[in-house]
Amino acid sequence: MNTNLKTTKTLAYRLCARCVMDTSDPDITFDSEGNCNLCSEFVERESKKILRGDAAKRELEARVRRIKDSRTGEYDCVLGISGGTDSCYAAYIVKSLGLRPLAVHLDNGWNSDIAVKNIKRVTDQLGIDYQSYVLDWEEFKDLQLAFLRASVPEIETPTDIAIPAALHRVAAENDIKFIISGGNSATEGILPKSWHYNAKDMRYLKAIHRKFGRRKLETFPSFGLLSEAYFKLAKGLRIFYLLDYVPYDKAAANALLKEQFGWQDYGGKHYESKITGFVQSYILPVKFGIDYRRATLATQICTGAVTREAALEELQRPPYDLAKVKIEKEYIAKKFSISVSELDAIVAEPPKSHADYPNDERLLQGLYSVYRRLAVRRLVRAF
Repeated sequence: MNTNLKTTKTLAYRLCARCVMDTSDPDITFDSEGNCNLCSEFVERESKKILRGDAAKRELEARVRRIKDSRTGEYDCVLGISGGTDSCYAAYIVKSLGLRPLAVHLDNGWNSDIAVKNIKRVTDQLGIDYQSYVLDWEEFKDLQLAFLRASVPEIETPTDIAIPAALHRVAAENDIKFIISGGNSATEGILPKSWHYNAKDMRYLKAIHRKFGRRKLETFPSFGLLSEAYFKLAKGLRIFYLLDYVPYDKAAANALLKEQFGWQDYGGKHYESKITGFVQSYILPVKFGIDYRRATLATQICTGAVTREAALEELQRPPYDLAKVKIEKEYIAKKFSISVSELDAIVAEPPKSHADYPNDERLLQGLYSVYRRLAVRRLVRAF
């Protein structure tokens, strides 16, 4: 198994004393007690949150009232749904709060059968209207294959851009002011920046597609800084991370979804998408030394959901099932219209990073600093 090149050159291996993050993040640092900056920053952020218990309940009630009062048509919010635990549980909570959501799923051609069934079961039984935002497969395939050929970890950037683009477009088209996301700090609070560069850097996306792509992007929904600013500041759209305002235990959520809706587990975080499952379980650890389980488990350790000992035991097991890899490779290669040998050759190429391609990292850092201040003021007034 390869390791991240930057890690190999600059850091001797080290494991955090509190969580399970290690030097697979080349930017990781440790304090005198051996605790890493990633979990220390997460613990500090969580300690500063005042919205707990009754305070969180009151804030949730106030925001729900705002969402309901904003309704001008049939719906008062757009709900992003993938078929995974977080978004399906968010759908359950949304309905229990008396909201009237329009569920929107981005169909990028990689849905697992289980994810599709989960979405249908949950939305049907909850009485939620559901819309699928279907991407042009040939365009999307060309863009995602370009990122794969570029040998960067951000293979999922095309999806990460298309999801918010789809949600914001549908919301604006229906004059809906609120987007509800299943994203949450309980399971996603820790993620090294070195593992995934800014998905909204359109210069970076265009540079990779120009170098490795073969088709024009005529319908692909982009979502860079300008698009985000337009939807947030001009159209007044707001994203609400609902699960951060309710007690959220993922295991309990899984059990509830199975019991009430016949929801099915799909085998791993984000495995509702076949490409995401393959990228996170196989390509990232094999090519880049990145095991996404570490970030999830580190977050769960800090929230008390799992013990460090259990997390370390989990990490002793390989991130992928060797017996299934051959089948998965054949499926992925066929979807990309390439051979398995070509897929293997791409995975074997030396890893690169966003720094190896034209990007607007410095410019975006400065612009986002200004944008966040403006957006925060606008959102505070809105809520």
